Amino acid sequence: MIQRIPGSVATRSRAVIHNGTVTTVTTSPDKSDSMYEQVKGALANLDKNLADAGTSKAKILTAICYCADMSRKPELNKAWDEWVDMSNIPMRAVIGVQLEGKDLIEIVCTAVV
Repeated sequence: MIQRIPGSVATRSRAVIHNGTVTTVTTSPDKSDSMYEQVKGALANLDKNLADAGTSKAKILTAICYCADMSRKPELNKAWDEWVDMSNIPMRAVIGVQLEGKDLIEIVCTAVV
C-alpha cells in the first residue's frame, strides 16, 4: 500500500511511504537571498516531513540537494554539517540546477521508517 502525506498544493505530496521506505521533497519557506538560511529552512521542513512519516534524519539513506548557485555550496555545506546526524551520515549529492522563483535549494531524500 502507498501512503501519501498531502502537501500544501493538491497535486503534490510532502512525502510518500511504501514498504517501509519514505521519499520526501522540500524547499525552504524562507525565500531570502541567503543560501545558508534557505538550507536551514529546508532542513527544518525535512525534519517535519520525516516526523510526519514516522521516521527521522537518523534513518535517511540518501539525500539529493538541487542547488541554484553552486558557487554558494559552502553555505549549503555549513548548514548541512550543523544539522546532519553524525552517527548516521547519509549519502548526499549536490546538483546544480535552475530552480523556480526565489528557491535556492530543493532537497529530495529517501529514508526508512
